[in-house]
Amino acid sequence: MTPKRGDEVAPPPVAGEWCLRFATNEAAKGWGELAAEAPGNTRRCYEALRGDPQAQVDPDRQHRLRGRLAVRTLGGACYPQWEYEVTSGGRVRYLVDEARRTVWLVAAGTRHPKDTE
Repeated sequence: MTPKRGDEVAPPPVAGEWCLRFATNEAAKGWGELAAEAPGNTRRCYEALRGDPQAQVDPDRQHRLRGRLAVRTLGGACYPQWEYEVTSGGRVRYLVDEARRTVWLVAAGTRHPKDTE
């Protein structure tokens, strides 16, 4: 999405950080809802994804999805799909584009996704 007057300014990645981008309008909306509901946890998610989107230090909070959700296509390319647990129900799903060092947020929301139940 193109920024407009009144939008927040996202800091650019520095010193090896990953660039975070919204892949869908729904992800952008859901991110805003998460930030309003749990700002501290959403900030920790942001920092984790900026630093190492494929970290496996805390697999209960940040992990690659499995089965039919393990890979997702964006712009004709396939990427591994990961999930970050922001709150007990809130999740962020993202794709890792290693070639561009970009994390594509494809879904975000305050409720647990139904497709993993």
